[in-house]
Amino acid sequence: MIISPRVIDISHHNVVKDMKAMAAYGIWGVIHKASQGKAYLDPDYPVRRKQAAALGLLWGAYHFNTGDDVKSQISNFMSAAQPDEKTLMVLDFEDNRLSNMSVHQAVDFLHQIEARLGRKAAIYSGNRLKETINTLSPSDRSYVLSHRLWLCQYGPRAVMPSGFSKYWLWQYTGDGVGLAPHNVPGVVAGNAGVDLNIFDGTREQLAASWSGAVNNTVA
Repeated sequence: MIISPRVIDISHHNVVKDMKAMAAYGIWGVIHKASQGKAYLDPDYPVRRKQAAALGLLWGAYHFNTGDDVKSQISNFMSAAQPDEKTLMVLDFEDNRLSNMSVHQAVDFLHQIEARLGRKAAIYSGNRLKETINTLSPSDRSYVLSHRLWLCQYGPRAVMPSGFSKYWLWQYTGDGVGLAPHNVPGVVAGNAGVDLNIFDGTREQLAASWSGAVNNTVA
C-alpha cells in the first residue's frame, strides 16, 4: 500500500524547521493543537498559523479533552484557536489518563462548539469512540455520527466506530507506529515519527470539506 499523507497534525512537541519543505512534499493542511482543558494554550499555535497561511495551507485547530467543565473548555478553545470561517475546529476525544472527558461531555462539547461557530466541528478519535458511542442515546449517537470523523487507527486498515461508514481523515501513523511513511521533510517529531493523515480525494475536495460545510462521510 502506497501512502501519500496530505494532512499533518502537530503541537509544541514538534520542531518545525521548514514548513515550505513540508508543503513541497505534498502536505495540504496543518492541524495544530490550540488548547487543552480549561486553561492550557499551545504557545506555538499563533506563529505557525501565520507560516501556514503564507504558504496557502489549510489550517485547523484541535482541543485536547479533559474532564473539566465543558463550557470552560469551549471558552479556552475559542480563545486559543481564534477561528475564522475557514478554520477547521476539532475535538480530540482520546484517552487522557489524567482527566478523561466522558462521551456525554463530548456530545455537549460538539453541541456548544456548533452553536458558537454556526457549523460543526470534527471529532478525532479511535478506540475511545469505538468503546463509548453505543452507550449514547439514539439522538446523541445520531448527532455524533453527523460529524466528520478523523480516525486514529495505526493498524494496516481503517476500522470504523459503530455507525460510521467512512473516515474523513485517517491518522495512519504516529510515534513511528503504523504504515510508512512516518515522517515528512521539515518537521522533527518529539518521538519516533510525526502524526500523518490520509485524505481520499483531491486537494480541492479537501478544501471544500475543511471548515465543516460538507460532510459525506457517514451512511
